Amino acid sequence: MTRMTDLMTEVEDVGTLHRLDDHRTEAVQLAKPPADEAGKDTQIAGAPGADQRVWRRAARKARIVATHDRTRNASRLAVRHSAYVTGGATTLTRRAWDSRSAARYERMIRTAEAAGNRDEAKEWEDRGRAFRAARHQRRMDLLTAPQRLAKATLVGSALAGGGLVSLGVLMAVADKDPAQILVPVMATIEAVRWAVVIAAVIWSVAVWLVPALLLVALWNTGRQRQTAPRWALPAKLRGEGDPITPSILVTALRDLGISSLRKSIQAMEDSGAGMLSPIKTAGCGVEVDMTLPSGSSTEEVMKRRRKLAENMGRHEHEVHLAVAPAARTVRAWIADSGALDEPIGPSPLVTDPDTSADYAKGRAPWGVDLRGDAALISLYQRHMLITGLSNQGKTASLRALALWLAHDPAVRFWIGDLKGMGDWRMFDGIAEVLIEGPTDDHVIDVTEMVEAGVEEMNRRLLAPAGTVFEPLVIVVDEAQVAYGSGAIGPDKRPYGGSKATSRYFRAVKAIHDQGRAVDVTTWEGTQDPTDQNLPVRSRAGNHIRAALVLGTESQAKMALGETPVDAGAAPHKLRQGLDKGTVVVAGDGVKLAPGQPAITIRTHYIDGDEAGTVADRIKARRGNTPAPAVESAPADHLTDIFTVLADEPRVQSQEVLHRLNALNPTVYGAWGFADLKAALEPYAAEPYKSNGVSTVGRDRVQEAVTERMRDAFNALDA
Repeated sequence: MTRMTDLMTEVEDVGTLHRLDDHRTEAVQLAKPPADEAGKDTQIAGAPGADQRVWRRAARKARIVATHDRTRNASRLAVRHSAYVTGGATTLTRRAWDSRSAARYERMIRTAEAAGNRDEAKEWEDRGRAFRAARHQRRMDLLTAPQRLAKATLVGSALAGGGLVSLGVLMAVADKDPAQILVPVMATIEAVRWAVVIAAVIWSVAVWLVPALLLVALWNTGRQRQTAPRWALPAKLRGEGDPITPSILVTALRDLGISSLRKSIQAMEDSGAGMLSPIKTAGCGVEVDMTLPSGSSTEEVMKRRRKLAENMGRHEHEVHLAVAPAARTVRAWIADSGALDEPIGPSPLVTDPDTSADYAKGRAPWGVDLRGDAALISLYQRHMLITGLSNQGKTASLRALALWLAHDPAVRFWIGDLKGMGDWRMFDGIAEVLIEGPTDDHVIDVTEMVEAGVEEMNRRLLAPAGTVFEPLVIVVDEAQVAYGSGAIGPDKRPYGGSKATSRYFRAVKAIHDQGRAVDVTTWEGTQDPTDQNLPVRSRAGNHIRAALVLGTESQAKMALGETPVDAGAAPHKLRQGLDKGTVVVAGDGVKLAPGQPAITIRTHYIDGDEAGTVADRIKARRGNTPAPAVESAPADHLTDIFTVLADEPRVQSQEVLHRLNALNPTVYGAWGFADLKAALEPYAAEPYKSNGVSTVGRDRVQEAVTERMRDAFNALDA
């Protein structure tokens, strides 16, 4: 019963159901009264399942030992260093074979032929022919080497013996001792004896030392070539971030899951090395062109960007692919592991209080490209669209460009912020128009602002040739609010919407068509693009198209266009939340390498407080800008407007501006819609909409003139 209790206790400690059944069986058998003590011992020793328990215990212990960390580390250590030795031997053997045979020349010839470079193939063929001729001559020389060696040995021995005897004769004559004749010969024999002794001692050591040195040399060669399997490497080397080498690139392509590509690489004599251009350092990564073999397409490779990145030990966002100018060639930029997660530093607008801007010739310091070089963008006469998912840095990226451009005091800004959270409030005092708010009323104001931009554009287009105009930039942030608005005007025309009847859409499209020529441009910021909140005709009219993180490839094509996305631009591959402020830019304005469809820029982040500081500096600078000379007899704007209206009951605002310019070009030559409105607004005679067109009513102006005269008379009477 004591044995039974011990077994039950052991079962409880182990706690496995299968062993519990075995021990219960044994306990029942032991509980039976034995015939005698000998029978009892026999029954215990030969109890059913005893052998199985022993084997299970042994297997469990073996499994524990085999899976222990020390065992794994020891196994990795043994495999790693063994692989270094065998890999080093393979490498040195291959090198020796290449140096003694024409295999290297044959391999290079096949590579040049595969690349279609016939001149290089011919050059390697000539080198191979010269190598074979030299090798043949060496082998022919070996046939006559024994005869020449015997002859040289005989002649050398005779000369050496004669020289030693002659030396001995001279010594004997000098010392008058005939015994000196053999002294040089005996000294030479003694030197040879000591040389043999020393050689014997060195040999006894070299017999053990040379193999050890050879083993170390093989190990070091294998270690440098990283011939050990990845799983056998130490933990710090098994992780991601290994330097990119040709073997890693070729292996990554081979294991990409494209059958034709894998077969082609396996069939290549050089194992695919001829597919790669030299790997060049490019900023915080490397750049390489990969020429695919016949039967493989660049599209297949670019669709497997994530798998290619993982095959190279990188994250997807650390590998950027594009179609190179050469046929069947993919250009890959591969970042150093973790390099893209490092901050890029503050904007020059924040750090340099002496920042200046030139609208026509300058370039805005928007951020850095993936190589770490400064990314500069020209804004001269360029419409711009920037889009992305919510809260990914769209407004900050767009605002940074406006802050730089505002350093040029000649540039005028009209800004509509349809979010209304104060992101553009620091432009109060810089922008001539600043609208903030998300309601339909704000959409109406923004629409009329853009329509006023159309009128200003038309006025400039009709101005005399050679007239110079100040640049006007119309910024609409959160433009999707305008495209999605359901506000309807008194004329039953919608202010918002994506249809051709939308007043906002028509105004933006009009400026896209002709505004650039007279320095009237639009910048739109929108989020989560669709055909409804970003019409095709509107987005296609922009010279600069930038996208932050997007959800799908279709959205990326809406934002950038199909051609850049098909060629490798991938804003939909950016990481939401982690790649805030990173934009993929297509179009002109940024310098692109030949064949490069787009550029990825990590923009400088300027927060609200920093933006306010920069804006204050801009206001101070603009306030110190010399004002134009004041005329000795200022023009009476109200009277001049009433004069040009003549007898017509109402005149379009654009026509009023033309007439004012003809009346007094010095004063009204640079006037725009905003100036006209500012002149009439104090008298409640500002322009109004008539059939959707801004119009000035003669009755209102006449009443304003009359009221002003009445006030003047009343003042005199008082």
